[in-house]
Amino acid sequence: MIYQDLAGLIQQATNKGLIDKADRIYVQNQVMHLLQLESFPEKINNVSDGTIPDLLGKLVDYAIEYHVIEDVFDDKEMLAAAIMNCFVARPSVVNATFQEKYDHSPEAATDYFYQLSQNSNYIQMNRIKKNIHFKADTPYGKLDITINLSKPEKDPEQIKREREMKKTTNYPTCVLCVENEGYNGRTGYPARANHRVIRIPIMNENWYLQYSPYVYYPEHSILLAEEHQDMKIDKDAFERLLLFTEKFPHYFIGSNADLPIVGGSILTHDHYQGGRYEFAMTRADNRFTFELDGFSDVLASVLNWPLSVIRLKSSEKEQLLDAADHILQTWRDYSDELAGVRAHTGNTPHNTITPIARIRDGVHELDLVLRNNRTSEEYPLGIFHPHADVQHIKKENIGLIEVMGLAVLPARLKDELAAIEQFLQDKSDNVANYHQDWAQQMKDTYGTVASSIDAKTIIQKELAKKFIRVLEDAGVFKEDAAFNRFIKTLNK
Repeated sequence: MIYQDLAGLIQQATNKGLIDKADRIYVQNQVMHLLQLESFPEKINNVSDGTIPDLLGKLVDYAIEYHVIEDVFDDKEMLAAAIMNCFVARPSVVNATFQEKYDHSPEAATDYFYQLSQNSNYIQMNRIKKNIHFKADTPYGKLDITINLSKPEKDPEQIKREREMKKTTNYPTCVLCVENEGYNGRTGYPARANHRVIRIPIMNENWYLQYSPYVYYPEHSILLAEEHQDMKIDKDAFERLLLFTEKFPHYFIGSNADLPIVGGSILTHDHYQGGRYEFAMTRADNRFTFELDGFSDVLASVLNWPLSVIRLKSSEKEQLLDAADHILQTWRDYSDELAGVRAHTGNTPHNTITPIARIRDGVHELDLVLRNNRTSEEYPLGIFHPHADVQHIKKENIGLIEVMGLAVLPARLKDELAAIEQFLQDKSDNVANYHQDWAQQMKDTYGTVASSIDAKTIIQKELAKKFIRVLEDAGVFKEDAAFNRFIKTLNK
């Protein structure tokens, strides 16, 4: 079967345009070497059918059965990536093709690269399909709720290897560095042999476009700095975001904040995230508009959104950038004891911004989400962070994706929510301790439900309410009066 499976993979890769028919013998020989196959039949009957990920999985299973690799997570990942690397063009060719398609249209270029990233199994769609995802109606519009099941759990041998491993290299410096392109991987570090990036010059710097291997929304992309440098929110960052949207007007792009607690999981490598998706925050109505003194060509408003968001719109890019920088610089040093906002503790800064840029109806739009990472004795994980009563659902940082209205919830919830479904139907009381109050509140409100479908509907509705609370906790201004005090400071 190994020959049928390999022939099937080559056929599928040819059908998808990864390789040309003229490449088939070359690719066959390269994969044979990786699988330690010494010969190949002249004729293959009954070539295996299936998707690229499925056929690739069969080759990895063969390698385990015949002791080419051990049945360990990283060994399997590295072999799978190395096999698919045989089918992917070199970076220079990928970049040249991207540019050729970009000259036709930006959409054609990103369509090509996104499809390539899936066909090469860099984006592992089989895993991503495992995620639980639904939309929920809320007072702020339809929010997206995702339970993240796409990252496979490591097996015991993998965990043992990582514990015993003595770190001998800092290459690549981090998982976002451009040096990951084509990197084979190692124990405790992801395989990236089939990974490609696109060079995007911005402001006389080289930045690189790639797609997230665990896409949380359509065309979930990452724009990363060539240099390994800390995240930084400043006027230059705002300008990069606007320039990127000019290059790719069908994409939004944003940045995590640049401080712990309110920032993303990687603050040591400057990067942005974008994609082709309209989040609930994009569709949010204005709560009220206001004048921004000195910036007559900029329309400013506060969004009806659980976090504290100022939206700026203008066809005058330079004035828009100046207005955004004015808001950032004012916010950096702004304190309001009534709102619990304090700009500094000693020399430690607390205020920063999560920015999101897009072009809508030909006009630049820049959302500035005000963030503060101060902690207190009452809120040791963050005053403007999910509070204790919602941490049984979401305890992690509220980053860019959540800010825009997509909840990325931990995998543990799959089984925990299934247990609550049983509880609501009076079939079991095996509910995790930290969910018991919430589960009982649901039963008190809705009573015992008749079916699993009814229970699931209730849980999804209440889960969305919890996510709203998570976002409201992260909002720095709970009342319009507090927002108006800040606006008054902006206009001094």
